[in-house]
Amino acid sequence: MQITFIGATETVTGSKYLIEHENKRVLIDCGMFQGFSELRERNWTAFPFDPHRLDAVLLTHAHIDHSGLLPLLVKQGYTRNIYASDATYELCKILLPDSGYLHEEDARRANKYGYSKHQPALPLYTKEEAEESLAYFKTVPFGKPIALGEGLRFTFSRAGHILGSSMITLTNGDQSIVFTGDLGRQKDAIMKTPAQLQDADYLVLESTYGNKLHDPKDPLDEIGEIVRKTAARGGSVIIPAFAVGRAQSILYYLYELKSQKKIPDLPIFLDSPMAVNTTKLLCQFMNEHHLSDTLCTDVCSVAEYVNSVEDSKALDQMTVPKIIISASGMATGGRVLHHLKYFMTDPKNTILFTGFQAKGTRGDRMLNHEEEIRIFGEMYPLKAQVHNISSLSAHADYEEILTWLSHFKRPPKKVFLTHGEPESAMALKEKIEKEYGWTVVVPTYLQTETLG
Repeated sequence: MQITFIGATETVTGSKYLIEHENKRVLIDCGMFQGFSELRERNWTAFPFDPHRLDAVLLTHAHIDHSGLLPLLVKQGYTRNIYASDATYELCKILLPDSGYLHEEDARRANKYGYSKHQPALPLYTKEEAEESLAYFKTVPFGKPIALGEGLRFTFSRAGHILGSSMITLTNGDQSIVFTGDLGRQKDAIMKTPAQLQDADYLVLESTYGNKLHDPKDPLDEIGEIVRKTAARGGSVIIPAFAVGRAQSILYYLYELKSQKKIPDLPIFLDSPMAVNTTKLLCQFMNEHHLSDTLCTDVCSVAEYVNSVEDSKALDQMTVPKIIISASGMATGGRVLHHLKYFMTDPKNTILFTGFQAKGTRGDRMLNHEEEIRIFGEMYPLKAQVHNISSLSAHADYEEILTWLSHFKRPPKKVFLTHGEPESAMALKEKIEKEYGWTVVVPTYLQTETLG
């Protein structure tokens, strides 16, 4: 087998790995690059392989940095199966058309206001093209080996990151390679623990938090304190949140805070049709998380759901303190941008981030307290309070990763660290080498390795 690293190398986005074995070509993930412009430009360059010649796509989970270029792949000629778990497919039915719609809106707005260097600006793909790509999905359960031909077969295992998230074991009968995708936490408030794998010849391991430990503070206390202080100032809390996973976790903690009367009885709005639809799936896939039927229903009911654009705009005109949860988590697009440009200019308000911010994203720049932030081609002063709660992350930190690795019965021949900034990946490489003495590689963009 041979692997080429086409994404998530020295960055946390754009996950893509090409496996070649005899006459078979299998793509693991097909994610969108986010962050710095030089990374985003890769979304517009030709795939370094022929989509017509791919035999299968295996998808770890639905987050856009892992699935977001699937519509483009189909648009450019891919016609085979896209294998995913049931929940991942249901989430992609929500996320991919929404992504296509946002691309269309970005192009429309850029053409209207003339802030694109392209004339005319075009969407990467459309909502309709995203919907067409869904026809190629084929769902498979956890734990069931699926044959791909030429001796290749794969198995999904629970990754515990979001609904449907999977680790993938791919084998040709002689050797195996495991892709962790995004590895979940050992003790998450909602999601079940990742499956404990014990064997792999090669391991492609995420390193998002390879140099960090999550804050041991209880998110309940952190969120409660921020909400109370902001409300006392007469301000509102705006929470840019990933529609899949993070928004549901925030609803859980806000429900607990309200139930325990630890925050004022502020109105809570979930302003993201995508997050609204995702939240409804929480009670459909009860086997993926710890919540009981009753608690799941209560958590999903703690916020008022906002669907229409008109209702979303009306939130900005409400003068009472409130909490608005809106996508996206790194403030790279979506309705949250309209709220940010309104609320970020007032020091009474708080912008609360709840997870990793890729370098170059608006979230990263806001956490670095840049004085002005560009939104829709215009600069807005950043005067609101800005906080980040790292303890809400759905990614394992380095201690949790090392604990997960400790259960391997024999060392992999090689560990490839991806999905991490350079300093994070290198820090985890050093920790694994020191702790276990394994061979660890941090691959570069388009690097190819022969596995054998």
